[in-house]
Amino acid sequence: MLPAWWAKLTPASPAVVSSSGSVSFEELNGRANQLARAFRRRGLASGDAIAVMCGNQVEFAETAFAALRAGLRMTPINRYLTGAEVAYILTDCDAKALVADASLAAAASAALAGAPACGVRFLVGAAGDPFAAEHAWEDFAAARQAEDAADLADPELGGTMLYTSGTTGRPKGVLRPPTGPARMLAANIYGYREDGGDVHLCTGPLHHAAPLAFSLAAPIGYGACVVLMERFDAARTLALMEEHAVTHTHMVPTMFHRLLSLPPEERGRYDLSSLRYVLHGAAPCPVTVKERIIDWLGPIVWEYYAASEGIGSFVDSATWLDHPGTVGKPYTPGQMIVGDETGAELPVNETGLIWLRPAEGARFEYYKDPDKTAASYRGDYFTLGDVGRVDDEGYFYLTDRSANLIISGGVNIYPAEVDAVLLQHPAVADAATIGVPDAEWGESVLAVVELQAGTQASPGLAAELITLCRSQLAHFKCPRAVDFVAELPRQDNGKIYKRLLRERYRSP
Repeated sequence: MLPAWWAKLTPASPAVVSSSGSVSFEELNGRANQLARAFRRRGLASGDAIAVMCGNQVEFAETAFAALRAGLRMTPINRYLTGAEVAYILTDCDAKALVADASLAAAASAALAGAPACGVRFLVGAAGDPFAAEHAWEDFAAARQAEDAADLADPELGGTMLYTSGTTGRPKGVLRPPTGPARMLAANIYGYREDGGDVHLCTGPLHHAAPLAFSLAAPIGYGACVVLMERFDAARTLALMEEHAVTHTHMVPTMFHRLLSLPPEERGRYDLSSLRYVLHGAAPCPVTVKERIIDWLGPIVWEYYAASEGIGSFVDSATWLDHPGTVGKPYTPGQMIVGDETGAELPVNETGLIWLRPAEGARFEYYKDPDKTAASYRGDYFTLGDVGRVDDEGYFYLTDRSANLIISGGVNIYPAEVDAVLLQHPAVADAATIGVPDAEWGESVLAVVELQAGTQASPGLAAELITLCRSQLAHFKCPRAVDFVAELPRQDNGKIYKRLLRERYRSP
């Protein structure tokens, strides 16, 4: 009920701003109450599951906060999935209701045909749409507006269950006990003013774990306005920061690189003096990229190491500059260790798997998959498959994902090292280093490169990039070849799908 608190304290203050509409805290709170009642009227009770399939729009926030106060478990679904993929998630998560945007009506309707238990269907923008009527959709706004906006007399704590990206096999729901916002808000590690009034720019899709937590739940909990971007664009990001006097934002390293790739005169055109806190994570950030972003924006950059399954560490700019490349120390003592495949802790400075211990009462399970859950844990610890080390002072460093490891001639090569060097070249917009089959070495190193707009691929440029790598890395780590592509395959949060690249280059 935190929006209800801010609705009383600062009712007219903007809560969510988007290109498709905006709401104040009073409106957000009232609509969440209305939608919670609409779900209840249609038979949903505490403990039931719903799904939401929308872009970054006000209705997503309304659905999220309705679920949290109606005792419902909400599963956000990637809007770019096919009907069959959506049907699998709807069925697997036991969804009884789906909220979808009208622009996704075709895929959502196809999914519902394969998920008959999902009987409550709200379509955003369905009013007067013959397709919606034909496929038994109710109009989201009409269903909500028919209900009372007063605060619920009997709120019950709900939660979220996000699905893994499915890099191997079917995605799985990550189920954690609902704990409410107390743990997230208690320490105020985000630097929000506790009397409200801050502004957070949401740059990533809300159906991913990090934007949902860091760019919606946390800022709204502190009475901050959330400005939603439909999709990331570097120049648009800076324009919105100036227009809305943004104080906080969350990004992934690819976004940093794209911002830094803007011409200096364009970066200097915008007033970013309001910005106080930039949080990033989701992938290793090359040291040179982070050094440049801190040099530009100031020591306001914070990094975290976490995933849907749990959180590990935070680090501020000053500490990072003293320990370049670190993801910090564990959020609480003993929350992270470096261990072998069995989970046994390794000596300092030895490379191994990063193991995390869930916070008390927050142990996750993979929904309806006890075998996968059991396989993920070694005692109280689980691993995401990331490889790293811890130094003598207790600072952790990530090397790469174990799935991305290249083994050439029996030697381990971590692609993130190579990618970080390639990104230093002004012609490179992004890079993904992978291993490809090699009859002599087992695997050889291939750099797949997306160039900056207006830059031409050539054998000379490929040779230049290989020379750059050899100037900074041991030769066995360096690419033997460079392939230029128009666009690297990406998840919609900006991360590169290296698995798809490996499949592409390993296919006969």
